[in-house]
Amino acid sequence: MKKYTYSAKQSDNPNKWWIVDAEDAVLGRLATQVALRLKGKHNPLYTPHVDMGDSVIVINAEKIKLTGRKLDQKNYYRHSGYMGGLKTITARKLLEKRPEDLVVNAVRGMLPKNRLGRKLCKKLKVYAGSAHPHEAQMPETLNI
Repeated sequence: MKKYTYSAKQSDNPNKWWIVDAEDAVLGRLATQVALRLKGKHNPLYTPHVDMGDSVIVINAEKIKLTGRKLDQKNYYRHSGYMGGLKTITARKLLEKRPEDLVVNAVRGMLPKNRLGRKLCKKLKVYAGSAHPHEAQMPETLNI
């Protein structure tokens, strides 16, 4: 009798599309659920080294909430590569300027830091308002 563990292949993934409304959602709670869907941990065929996740659309990113004093105390950093090129922006300013980046940074931090994680991050689409160009994919609503 053969005994082996089944390892899923990329072709086993149906790749469904989900839409998440971020209005009045807490950033970290939303990001964990989105990362779980992107990575495919909800799927019984989950395999860590294979992309078994679904595509996720996040709308109303401008209406997301942060708890406590994170709006003023949480900082996001980027570096130009030159001496003294460190740029800092608070979560409040980032929410006003580019609310999509707030969600993308939170989700990207919960994905693996390798080429699979970069591939999974491309399956995340974030929009500040409620309009999005992905109606043709017929996304299902994901309640968080």
